[in-house]
Amino acid sequence: MKQLFATTARGFEELLKSELTELGAQDAKVAQGGVRYWADDETLYRTLLWSRLSSRILLPIVQAKVFSDLDLYSAVVGVNWLDYFDEKVHFFVDFNGTNQEIRHTQFGAMRVKDGIVDYFARHGRARPNVDKEQPDIRIHAYLNRDDVVLSLDLSGDALHMRGYREDTGKAPLRETLAAAIVLRSGWQRGTPLVDPMCGSGTLLIEAAQMEAQIAPQLYRLHWGFDFWQGHNQAAWEKVKEEALALAEAEKQRENLPHFYGFDLDHRVLQKAKQNAKNAGVAHLMQWQQGDVAAIKNPSPNVAGTVICNPPYGERLGTTPALIALYSVFGQRLKQQFAGWNASIFSGEPSLLDCLRLRSHRQFKAKNGPLDCVQKNYQIAERAEQSVVENALEFDRTSSVTSEVAVDFANRLQKNIKKIEKWAKQQGLDAYRLYDADLPEYNLAVDRYADHIVVQEYAAPKNIDENKARQRLLDAVNATLQVTGIETNKLILKVRQKQKGTNQYEKLANNGEYFYVNEYGAKLWVNLTDYLDTGLFLDHRLTRKMLGEMAQGKDFLNLFAYTGSATVHAALGKAKSTTTVDMSNTYLNWAEQNLLLNDIEGKQHKLIQADCLQWLAKCDRQFDLIFVDPPTFSNSKRMEDSWDVQRDHIKLMTNLKRILRPNGTIVFSNNKRGFKIDFAKLEELGLSAVEISHKTLPLDFERNKQIHNCWLLQKDKNN
Repeated sequence: MKQLFATTARGFEELLKSELTELGAQDAKVAQGGVRYWADDETLYRTLLWSRLSSRILLPIVQAKVFSDLDLYSAVVGVNWLDYFDEKVHFFVDFNGTNQEIRHTQFGAMRVKDGIVDYFARHGRARPNVDKEQPDIRIHAYLNRDDVVLSLDLSGDALHMRGYREDTGKAPLRETLAAAIVLRSGWQRGTPLVDPMCGSGTLLIEAAQMEAQIAPQLYRLHWGFDFWQGHNQAAWEKVKEEALALAEAEKQRENLPHFYGFDLDHRVLQKAKQNAKNAGVAHLMQWQQGDVAAIKNPSPNVAGTVICNPPYGERLGTTPALIALYSVFGQRLKQQFAGWNASIFSGEPSLLDCLRLRSHRQFKAKNGPLDCVQKNYQIAERAEQSVVENALEFDRTSSVTSEVAVDFANRLQKNIKKIEKWAKQQGLDAYRLYDADLPEYNLAVDRYADHIVVQEYAAPKNIDENKARQRLLDAVNATLQVTGIETNKLILKVRQKQKGTNQYEKLANNGEYFYVNEYGAKLWVNLTDYLDTGLFLDHRLTRKMLGEMAQGKDFLNLFAYTGSATVHAALGKAKSTTTVDMSNTYLNWAEQNLLLNDIEGKQHKLIQADCLQWLAKCDRQFDLIFVDPPTFSNSKRMEDSWDVQRDHIKLMTNLKRILRPNGTIVFSNNKRGFKIDFAKLEELGLSAVEISHKTLPLDFERNKQIHNCWLLQKDKNN
């Protein structure tokens, strides 16, 4: 009998203990990082061949106290290594752990290596070579405080490497983790198993190998015991022949396919098919390309289990549409899989809340560095057995069928009927559908062509954070149903009170641009990379007005952002346009907006500069000036901080200097409670007329204070 140690991921120790015991292990006990057990030679090989949960199986050689690197060296050199391997092998030391004396694992590995090769030299043997890539023997060293354990790794390559996976999707599960998820799911062998987002098929393949009695390491070619002096070839061959015979006998049974894999990506499905073939379970599988939002139960007459590892933010990058994805998934489970069990594994428990299902069991697990949770559900039988095939397609002519956020869904539907008809008449692709109409749903919903952007306003401090988040999830769910958009075309943004230049900071780097139409102009938008989209929808009428005023005039757009106002002025036959902004990113965006509308020529100038510094030095004259400065800015690239209430008179002083007689300044800002200083303007010789109400479009009529807008002109005697 030999004492062995099987390592596993944290949280799977008890599961592994049960598995090893079933395989014949004696006196199995859970320890930190794995399970200790005793085994004869056949059981040793059986656990190596059959364990689906072990990461490695180690044969402990020596345990010692280590208070210095000399203690470590002495412990190593004192082992009779010739009992384990000879000088002809290539070996590698895998060192884990540190203490106050051995602070780096590389140093620890080097001292172990030194002890081994010196042992062979002292016994008159050649020094064995080290091979990091394909060693014949792996020595595992684990240092915990002052205790070190040296072991022979009988596995070789880690046991999660089954050998069937040629290629994977972007974020694959380790096979050992997948096996644990299957074992915890409650799935019963012989019953249907469905993975609606199967990726490279790992969950289904692990389950199918369990049912087909295929040992997970049956086809492994190289083992850590191949060059071990204690290797019992006869016992190994017996165990392997038994496994081959069992797999072959099971294969002779005429089992119908009852493992079903779905995925939207046809390329990853091809990988899944090949992986299943490599694993010897292709005959048990059925694969189909499709969106989870349209999945149908492939086995309506026999209840089974839905198992899934859907994408989550930390794994594939934060994707707001995940909220919509999980919401739709939960609905589809209830509509198509009534009476089934479901087991969902995720790195974001809040996303699982979007399923709107109540779990009866849950397990914690680690997926690499991520803390994850697996929740098991029993999906209730439907009261009505008739299933509407297109239940997810929302009928706008009927009442709202959302299970959650009914008040919000009804209001959104009402707004859509009113606003979309108006927008079509106006020639608009981008407009607001909802703007915090109901206090409990403090968010905005905007349409950009075939995309929807949901912008959450930061909740007041007295609102519970979890309650606010749940309302947001409910609102996203309802928005998806009411608008009927595809899940990957819903974008979610969290809005807060901005400080300095935060509104211009990058959120992502997707580079996904498309254009929208606005009163005959084409304008590029980007819904994912920045907090703002490149187009301020509330200023739509202001831009239209500028286009109507611009004919034959020299136009200046100061604090130009992406130059959308410049496009309207140029299309309105302005004599010239000058566009000034401090950001190269937005100035390039403005250039692309001009090119999109076939606006070219030397008369259209784009200038990257601090707007206030440029204005102070400007010696040109303009007939029409549009200035829409930020409320506040303390950008490091600006000479001074900026406050629109404090500094607007200084701004007007400089603008008056470059304004031609009979010229017009259109001055706008979005500071709530802004008060223009009429007395100071009068001293400057400027008159101002507020036109805020005239520049407020239909879709923003609820928010009277979203921006302020003024027309300023020189007094006639100036």
